[in-house]
Amino acid sequence: MTSTGVEYGSKQPYNIEKTAPVDPEGGTPSYNDAVRRASLVGSVKNYDSTHRKLKPRHIQLIGIGGTIGTALYVQIGRGLMNGGPGSLFLAFTIWCSFILAVTLCMAEMVSYLPISSPFIRFAGRYVDDAFGVAAGWNFFIFEAALVPFEIVACNVIITFWSTAVPVGVIVAIVIVLYGLINMLAVKWYGETEFWAALGKVLLIIGLIIFTFISMLGGNPLKDRYGFRYWNNPGSFAELYRPGNLGRFLGFLQCLIQASFTIAGPDYVSMAAGEAENPRKIMPRAYNAVFYRLTCFFVLGALCVPYNDPTMIAAFKEGKPGAAASPYVIAMDRLRIEGLPHIVNAMVLASAFSAGNSYVYCASRSLYGLALEGKAPKVLTKCNRSGVPYYCVGVVLVFAMLSFLQLGENSAKVLDWFVSLVTASQLINFSVMCYTFLRFYKACQVQGLDRRTLPYRGFLQPYAAYYGLVGTFIMAFVGGYTVFLDDNWNVPDFLFSYMMIFLFPVLFVGWKFIKKTKFKKAHEIDLQEDLEEIEDYTRNFVEHKDENRFNRVMDKIFG
Repeated sequence: MTSTGVEYGSKQPYNIEKTAPVDPEGGTPSYNDAVRRASLVGSVKNYDSTHRKLKPRHIQLIGIGGTIGTALYVQIGRGLMNGGPGSLFLAFTIWCSFILAVTLCMAEMVSYLPISSPFIRFAGRYVDDAFGVAAGWNFFIFEAALVPFEIVACNVIITFWSTAVPVGVIVAIVIVLYGLINMLAVKWYGETEFWAALGKVLLIIGLIIFTFISMLGGNPLKDRYGFRYWNNPGSFAELYRPGNLGRFLGFLQCLIQASFTIAGPDYVSMAAGEAENPRKIMPRAYNAVFYRLTCFFVLGALCVPYNDPTMIAAFKEGKPGAAASPYVIAMDRLRIEGLPHIVNAMVLASAFSAGNSYVYCASRSLYGLALEGKAPKVLTKCNRSGVPYYCVGVVLVFAMLSFLQLGENSAKVLDWFVSLVTASQLINFSVMCYTFLRFYKACQVQGLDRRTLPYRGFLQPYAAYYGLVGTFIMAFVGGYTVFLDDNWNVPDFLFSYMMIFLFPVLFVGWKFIKKTKFKKAHEIDLQEDLEEIEDYTRNFVEHKDENRFNRVMDKIFG
């Protein structure tokens, strides 16, 4: 299925004028409307009914907003506690190099062919149809599992103020709000996420500024603590074992934390099929989002001592509230009145926004699978606003998993979801890198000069190999703690390794049922959907936003 509405793989002609059709909402060409007219002659079966309404500022803030959630503000405290500030800083810096490798791979492929659910469908086109099925369902489960994670986190953050509101009520309210927002036209979703993500950006910048000002003595206690905590209790904490082995295990735990906290280019990629003029804005979005996030995450890894009793109690004893946030702990210690409540409110908004992004990405990944015939056909249906409402409904069913916290403490449920999605995300990254290697080989064999592409990643294919090896190894390392000492328990093992076992089952199962074959480099179709994308790009007419503020935001985030 193409971004213009023509069925993917269809060889039948369709009657579309070579001039940009007029969008009823103004300015932006909509080939979806033209293809709907073409569909009347019976040339289309499953077609992409989503609309290209996301502007550059939407794309960039969706990419940033989907990545910045409670993991950066709250869960980062667990990494600090396990490995110390030195290990956390080093782990975040190293992991960003792997994310850069993955970003280079995705930016090149998606800028060349910006379609809905791109990397999922590229996996099927460039490697093996069964590989695409396994990758698609893995990504869907990853995104869908993140929704209840953020809902649980919302409840944890709210209890910072009060436990009067029942957990079930909070969960139900959040799920209903997600449903309402995601049923709106995509441009309104984009606006909602733009403002929410902008708040996240301002919050993390504010927290970084707060950290450095307070370190230099700009706090009520006039305590110029600087990097005191890096010396006492120390920058590298021992974990599970004494000595250097314990410090290495602490660092390894921080690296595992980084692999969950620092997401890749998946959120930017999932918006490619609904982006205006994607050939122009996608390359810039990939670059800007990566460098901004790297700055936020690496600088955000500096704050309080790893042996803080409040933080230990929050994580180990499952105490309620956002006490696990290193930033809130630092503010309380420095006796800064009022600011912890403001930060907590903004962290709550961040958690809600991240969950909202995950509903969007999960529904679009499921929609992409349905378009390719790898999920029930009914999931291809969209409402008049171009929203795949059945897909949104399925994701909201997954969100019901957040009710698990009614039977367990919130901290334990958060741990389960972290384990599940970390393994799944690392598999996604490995899939992206390997898919690019097949794309790269196909370009070589078929004579496609990568210098002519809208975006050409540097250090390729070495960056892809680097990303593939690193993310593949980390997928297996992530749950190693269940094998240490007396840590073994079935739920932890299943949540850590279930996706690693499920991926090959999906791959082999689909390959056996459909008799699919691994695609050799000369067999890979690099032209599918290309004509429609180039038609759209040639005929795109940019609509100038009449709102001056929006124009300024487009310039800043364009």
